[in-house]
Parts: sequence; structure tokens; C-alpha cells
Amino acid sequence: MDYTILVGGAAGQGIETVVLLLEKTIKRSGYEVFTYKNYMSMVRGGHNFMQVRFSDEPVYTYSSKLDMIFALTEETIDYHGDRLKENGVIIADDEIFPDMDICHLPLAKASRDSGNQKTFPTVGFGAIVKIFGMDIGIAEQVVKENFSGKILEVNLNALKWGYSLVDERQKLPGKKDERIIINGNQALALGAIAAGVKFYCGYPMTPSTSVMSYISSKASEMGIVVDQIEDEVGALNMALGAAYAGVRAMTGSSGGGFALMCEAMSLAGILETPVVIVNAQRPGPATGLSTRTEQGDLRFVIHAGHGEFPKMVIALRNPEDAFYQTARAFNIAEKYQIPVVLMTEEYLTDYMITTEPFDFNKVTIERHITDPADLPEGRYKRYMYTDSGVSPRLIPGRSGDKTVLVDSHEHNEFGNIDESVETRVNMMKKRMRKLESIKEDLQEPCYFGVEHPEELMVAFGATWGALKEAVEELNRSGEKAGALVYGDIWPFPTKLLNSFGKKAGNIITVEQNFTGQLESLIKEHTDLRISGNIRKYDGRAINGEEIVQSYYNLKAKKL
Repeated sequence: MDYTILVGGAAGQGIETVVLLLEKTIKRSGYEVFTYKNYMSMVRGGHNFMQVRFSDEPVYTYSSKLDMIFALTEETIDYHGDRLKENGVIIADDEIFPDMDICHLPLAKASRDSGNQKTFPTVGFGAIVKIFGMDIGIAEQVVKENFSGKILEVNLNALKWGYSLVDERQKLPGKKDERIIINGNQALALGAIAAGVKFYCGYPMTPSTSVMSYISSKASEMGIVVDQIEDEVGALNMALGAAYAGVRAMTGSSGGGFALMCEAMSLAGILETPVVIVNAQRPGPATGLSTRTEQGDLRFVIHAGHGEFPKMVIALRNPEDAFYQTARAFNIAEKYQIPVVLMTEEYLTDYMITTEPFDFNKVTIERHITDPADLPEGRYKRYMYTDSGVSPRLIPGRSGDKTVLVDSHEHNEFGNIDESVETRVNMMKKRMRKLESIKEDLQEPCYFGVEHPEELMVAFGATWGALKEAVEELNRSGEKAGALVYGDIWPFPTKLLNSFGKKAGNIITVEQNFTGQLESLIKEHTDLRISGNIRKYDGRAINGEEIVQSYYNLKAKKL
């Protein structure tokens, strides 16, 4: 089984409420859930929709084909009616397109009869529960957890009204519910908390805001300082101050906000102060499509900051990956005293997916802070020349009789300003030696597919889910396909890419930007020949079905 329900209408009509109730009810019935969110950057009006896909097998992305449309507006049917499967059903109020073949229900009247006409979405939810044969008891419990007081009573009435309006068409037997449901930003924030973050600051900017919101919701419980400040310039500078003072610090933004952080990114480079930064990508330039998705910041993030200094960039592939990689990012930042950028996308930040519960025992906290007693007698060299490029790090106020000096100007080993040629050359070499050291901790891209792929697809970040389903479908159809999906993407790992790429018949890059930024990295760092590419840059996430179709289109042109 594999069903997709689309709920569409205008902002403010309760789309998210219906979907929240639906995904919780389906998940608690023991099924795998994937919820895709597509919304405009306006508080009310416009056309928004969300899709809930569910199955008894794992699902990793959304589907373009629909089994049901719950239309809150006529526009919803105009936009999505042609995506309905042959036996699919549209449910809508009896005032919407009354002359069309739609399952018309007296939703507005039922909501008024239930005691509050704003319960219109819950009436529809009740109808969907009945049509798919879900357990009404689970649905009632979910409603009780999401409403309270008088609103709870009218919503329970609305649920029952909706349930009574239709007949059962499917039967979903209940199964054991052992998985969690979570989105990328929640998982990322949870990873930061597990890693011991004690300071988060930022300025709200879609789609990064919910990282700050989630950490803030746990701040009192976990002893975390969260500060919403005036802009992103201050955000990274404050995070650096907190890290200098010895706590694990983090900030995050999107697009233009991340651009404002670039000067402070350089400051982190010359101070050699560890910090973790989130860039939740959205389509630019400038405000672009502020509530939609893209992978257009790859080159920008890799090169962010003026001057040359080492940094690491990790592209997050899914919520589970977001949890563990965020925790790892803090250890990497402190081990090498560098900024680590977690690069995610609106698609990943917003979609909800069922996944295995995270194992907090797998998270280790490695501070890499030097004990003053381990240092030689004499003046402390904050920027001591070492073979690895990493100098002993003391925390001011906890450094015994040692004085910690840092400076944004070029400096000598002690931290004093020094513009001499010898110091400049030696300090540049010291900092850049870290890049060689970091390579020891780099993780190669993950691989899935047949053992010896003829068709090798290469991608990064949240394209992981769509590619996983695409590769499975291609191999079921007789192709010999495999995929490498990058997580650690800077410094750029090439071992697995060279290994698979030199044996594959064709290499196809799959990415969501116009210019092929990943493809350019591959050409820059390997001598592999790219046979073709699949690119999408309309602000909407690519899914497995689109990749499969694009692959066959390329094949028809003989790649």
C-alpha cells in the first residue's frame, strides 16, 4: 500500500491543523509517514497545500500521484485535479464545483452544527479517517491532545460529524507504533542539544527560524541561553564571544542572513574559535522565493568569508542524519578550532518523516580544551605553531596563570599583532595545515544501489530521499543504478567518487540549482567525465518520480 492525501486551500484555512491530526493518527496506527509542505510567503490567502504520504513500507520523499484531495478551495482542484489517480477521490464542501464528480459533503453546515464553523477542517479530517478505515479512537485521542477547553469539545463533535458523513472505502488495520515523526529542523536542534549547546542566538528568517524556536522551547529545561538579536551580523559575533568564553555556541540563518555573517565567518577563521553555523537554503537571489527550496548556496557557503582560512561544510541528508551530524559538527569545530557550517534546505527543514528513535548513547561530547597544567612554563602561546595546525586552547578565566590573547589582526604565536613577513607566512601555513588534518575526519558520501553500477548518480544533501526511491525504481526496471550522496562536502572527499566513477558507464549529477554547483566541484577535484545532469531550480523539491523520468529522458538522448 502507498497512499497520498493532499490538503489544499488558502493560508489561514486550517491546512496545517488537518495534516497534523492526519499524520499523527496514521503514524500511531503503525504506518510510515512522509509529509510534504508547499506554502507561499504570505500570512493569509494564496494557494498552499500539504501532502501526507503513508505506507507499510519506508517512504523517503513525496509522490506526484494523489489518492485523495481534500479541497478547501476551488483553486485546489484547479491546481491538482490532474494528479489524481484513476480511482482517486476529491472531497470538498457541497458549494465547491457542485456540478463536478466530487464527493460533496456538507462540511460547512456540519461545522456550524458542531458548534463552531472554524472546525471545518476537523470535519474533513473525520471524513478522511472514515474513508481510509482508520481507528476513530486514535483520532479522538489526537484531537484531545491538540485542543483544550471549549475548542476541544466542538472539535470532537466536528470529528464525529465528519466521520458520520461518509462510508468506509479502505481498511487500515492497526500496527505496532515504534517510530518517531520529526522534521529536519527539529532533528538538527535536538542534535545540538544532545551535543551540549549552551548558547544559541539568531535573527528569525525562514526556513531557519524553527531551529531557534525548538531550542528555545527546551532552553529552561536544558540550561541553554537563547537570544533573538537585532541581525545576523551580531548573531555570529555573539556566538563567537560565547565560544571564546568556553561554551558550545551556535547560530543559524538562511540566504541573505547567512550573507551578513560572512565578515564574522572570517573573524572565526583568524581567531580560530570553534562555532557551528546553520544555513537553511532557500532560493535567491535576495529574497527570491523565501518559503521554498533550492541548493543554490553550495559554492557560496564553501567560499563564505574574505581571505583564506579552513572551514568545514556538511550537507544534511535527512532528519536522522541532521541529528547525528549536528552533534558531530560541534566535536569537529572544537577539535580543529574552525567554523563548521551545517547546510540544509527548506525542503528538509519542513518535511515530516517517521524514523527510528535517535540513540543519544551514540553522541559523544569531545571538548578538546587544553589543561593549563599540560602546558610548558612561561607565556601561553594561543597560536603555537604545531604540525597539525591546531594550537592548545585555553578558556579565559579557567586558564590558571596563563593569559589568553586573541586578535582579528594577523598575530604571532602569543596573540599579539604582528605584520612581519615571517609571522604572516608561518601563521597562514599553520592555519591551512588544518585542512590536511581535517581530511582524516572526513566521511565519504553514502552509497546505495547495485554493487557495480552502470549508471552512477551523484548528489548532495536532502536530495538523498528522492534519489533513494529513484534508484530502487530504476533497478526494479532492469537498470544497474547506484547513487553517491554527499554529506561532508568541504573539504571535498573524492575517494569513493573516483572508485565508483571510474568503473561506471555514466555519471549523472542530480542537484537543485541552475549552474550545477556540485558538478563543478567534481570537475575541479577529479578527472571524471560527467555524462549528464538532472537539475531542478523552480523552488519545488525534486522527487523520485521526477528523477526516474529525467533519467529516461537523458537516456533517450543517449546521454
